[in-house]
Amino acid sequence: MRTEHDIVFQVQAAKTDPAAADGLIRQYLGFIRSETVKFLHTIPENGHEDELSIAMLAFYEAILAYEKNRGAFLPYAARAIRNRLIDYYRSEKRHGKVVSLHAPLGGEENGEELLNLIPDTVDHTEEFEVRAASRREIQEFSQKLAQFGLTLSDVADNCPRQDRTFAACRRVLDFARGQPELLQRVENTGKLPMNELVEGTGVERKTLERHRKYLAAILLAFTNGYEIIRGHLCQVAPKRGDGQA
Repeated sequence: MRTEHDIVFQVQAAKTDPAAADGLIRQYLGFIRSETVKFLHTIPENGHEDELSIAMLAFYEAILAYEKNRGAFLPYAARAIRNRLIDYYRSEKRHGKVVSLHAPLGGEENGEELLNLIPDTVDHTEEFEVRAASRREIQEFSQKLAQFGLTLSDVADNCPRQDRTFAACRRVLDFARGQPELLQRVENTGKLPMNELVEGTGVERKTLERHRKYLAAILLAFTNGYEIIRGHLCQVAPKRGDGQA
């Protein structure tokens, strides 16, 4: 069983090491999903895929902002996830979306209204613009995935769990990014060119098959400039000498 000291050590390492941050997010994906469920009072599916991706963003932001004097990390991250989701619903309401601040969370008649959970605060303009950009990009990427029968939940559920498999996915991404025509085919079809990827990376076909949805999504993220998605949702891009992710 991991102690709070272990978690804090991992968080500190993840602040400056993208690979460590990737690993921490994968390790606590169950926690992130659980906090999303607590907020929604339902599983993050059936129209709630955005909320899970926003919760993942919030967990990453919590990693970057966390300091030891703020208490235990997981409760801190839980609050960050909750606040981010509240901001998301507030933003949806502000922009005329169908979300009602008076609707019970999770659709339950006796559930607590979202309005009661929202603190009386004012967003700074820059922070709001970043969040609005994140929301737009998540929605656009979700629509792109939907064209190929994928959801953000598929991406989260299909993430590699072991370091060795994660490294294999990195090799696939690195290889594909150097093959513009291959990326174009993935964008056009939503399918992975298995034979070329196996030959070009040496990764076993069964590994590609097992993580097909994850790989298809992360390759799609590199076809249309999804900078926020790349940086927060599926951070598997290997570092290059030119400083690119």
